[in-house]
Amino acid sequence: MPNFMYVAMDAKGKTVKGKITADTEDQAISEIKKMGLYPSSVKNADVKKAAASKDAAKGGAKKGGVGAMEINLSLGPKKIKPKDLTVLTRQIAILLGAGLPLIRSIKTLQRQSKKPEIKSILAETAESVESGTTFAEALALNPKSFDKLFLNMVRAGEASGAMEIILDRLASFMEKSAKIAGKVKSAMVYPCVVLSVAGLTVTGLMIFIVPNFKKIFTELMEGEPLPGITQFVLNFSDLLKEKWWIAIAFVFGVIVFFKILNKIPQGKWGLDWIKYNMPLFGPIISRTAIARFSRTLGTLMSSGVPVLNALSIVKETSGNEVVASAIQKVYDAVKEGEGIAGPLDQTKIFPAMVVSMVEVGEETGKLPEMMDKIADTYEEEVDNAVGALTSMIEPLMIVGLAVIVGTIVVALFMPLAKIIEKLS
Repeated sequence: MPNFMYVAMDAKGKTVKGKITADTEDQAISEIKKMGLYPSSVKNADVKKAAASKDAAKGGAKKGGVGAMEINLSLGPKKIKPKDLTVLTRQIAILLGAGLPLIRSIKTLQRQSKKPEIKSILAETAESVESGTTFAEALALNPKSFDKLFLNMVRAGEASGAMEIILDRLASFMEKSAKIAGKVKSAMVYPCVVLSVAGLTVTGLMIFIVPNFKKIFTELMEGEPLPGITQFVLNFSDLLKEKWWIAIAFVFGVIVFFKILNKIPQGKWGLDWIKYNMPLFGPIISRTAIARFSRTLGTLMSSGVPVLNALSIVKETSGNEVVASAIQKVYDAVKEGEGIAGPLDQTKIFPAMVVSMVEVGEETGKLPEMMDKIADTYEEEVDNAVGALTSMIEPLMIVGLAVIVGTIVVALFMPLAKIIEKLS
């Protein structure tokens, strides 16, 4: 009977390597599981030795020759898109749940994938796991695809021996996060489109229409002073038509200023505070942040990640400096032995309802479940707020555009009224 080399994890999450004799690979996997181990790699040792000897012979023949040259045409770090990563995570969970070992699941998905970045990353991961590293360590080689949250969830799965459950939970988390992010983005699309159309309309009026009126005023007003609002509109028109580069430089300067400000810790905190408290969009941003905080913390804790590690990950993945600084205060308090509810209340960032539900969760010992309920509640509130904002912002945009265009029209017709009166 052939010998099989295996890499597995025991109940404590430690990596165990060994050799077992069996008729087939499936029988070897079954025997390893009976030993209370969770196999991540099972390979036929006899086939592996033969292949290694063959490769060594080829390598010796090519040593020093042209065949020894290796050309790397990599164009930079590879990254799996979030949507593809969600699907991939769900697929690995399904294969593991069906009884396939980890390495076999990865290779199966590698063969099926049609995207080169996914095939390449899965090949690297499979090779690393075969060499004896843990699944989390192998994924950490591609930090652009697998963030700290993903890696810690995988480590928790390795430690608990319930990798398929953790990956399934992780896929559900990513799906819900993508859903809520999509709702917020959809709320921003309409105002951006309307503002763009309004900007193009006003620019067209200023460049092509207003200069014609300026000629009329110059010829018929005979040096009479123009109303202040008319003079302002004419000066703005001249700026856009004759000194357009100043307007472009101003817009470019504003963009650069905010980009630089966003890279400074204090500046980023200030901008995030404005976003968190601004009218119309502020409630959506704040509820989204609370939902993300609750969902991430609940998912991590229910997966077995210690509370301090979970809070540290939540802080790094919050996406808002105001929320991150609040979570840091909670982390420091919990580190000193306090609960979560009290420090959470002291931050003044989280509503009283959230604090109360966290307090109940701590008292009953069901904090992860309570965090999931908070996330469900606030995700529903985000959905409602997006709908309310969409219905509210349409008339506001129409009124705003009407005021701008109306101001231009009034500014142009005030001198015309004087000219008509003078001619009559």
